[in-house]
Amino acid sequence: MPGKIIKLTLEYDGTDYAGWQLQPDVATVQGAVEEALEKILKGPTRVHGAGRTDAGVHAAGQVAHFATASRMTPDEFARALNSLLPDDVRVLSAEEAPPGFHARHAARSRTYRYAVTFVDSVFTRRHAYYVAGALDAAAMREAAAALVGEHDFAAFGNLSDDYGTTTRRVTELRLEETLNGLEFYVTADAFLYKMVRNVVATLLRVGRGELAPAEVARILARRDRAALGPPAPPQGLTLMRVSY
Repeated sequence: MPGKIIKLTLEYDGTDYAGWQLQPDVATVQGAVEEALEKILKGPTRVHGAGRTDAGVHAAGQVAHFATASRMTPDEFARALNSLLPDDVRVLSAEEAPPGFHARHAARSRTYRYAVTFVDSVFTRRHAYYVAGALDAAAMREAAAALVGEHDFAAFGNLSDDYGTTTRRVTELRLEETLNGLEFYVTADAFLYKMVRNVVATLLRVGRGELAPAEVARILARRDRAALGPPAPPQGLTLMRVSY
């Protein structure tokens, strides 16, 4: 039986990956980490992530774990992994976790940031969503307040295999104005598939004057997916941290 659990904190640029989770015939972040571990441990090792980030989505604080009987220390694993991982994936830290730790099941909350830029630049296209024209930040903040708390978010995302309900608890939905754009910060116990991107897209419609702020609360209450447009594109989204 594996003797210990190693907890990893990773960052990655998700542009060239089909998401975190293993998929056949495409590059994934989980696949890159497992491939590196296989070289280190001379055999396959399953890695479990805290969040299944979608294709093109980034992470500054993804957490993952694996079980091993190896005598290597966590620091040795971190150094070995970073010597083998591609340039767009990096282990920030490694530590031994308590018995029974699971990166996804033990997580109490996740925080995502969505970046919007008002400058169409080659230096931001991989990590922010370019939006032209003025946005009403006050109206977006008013609309966002209705989404904080425990609600059925069926209007904003799809049910996953991990949870039997579309109810989620959002503890923070904050909008910060930056020098050349906006940043949305969303913290919740868990997220539905594309939930953050759908929330951001809806708030941007409020910012453009296409939706009244009060309409967001009505969309939430009616669980009205038909009232939503397409989700915001993936490149603006980053998993910032996972809390335990």
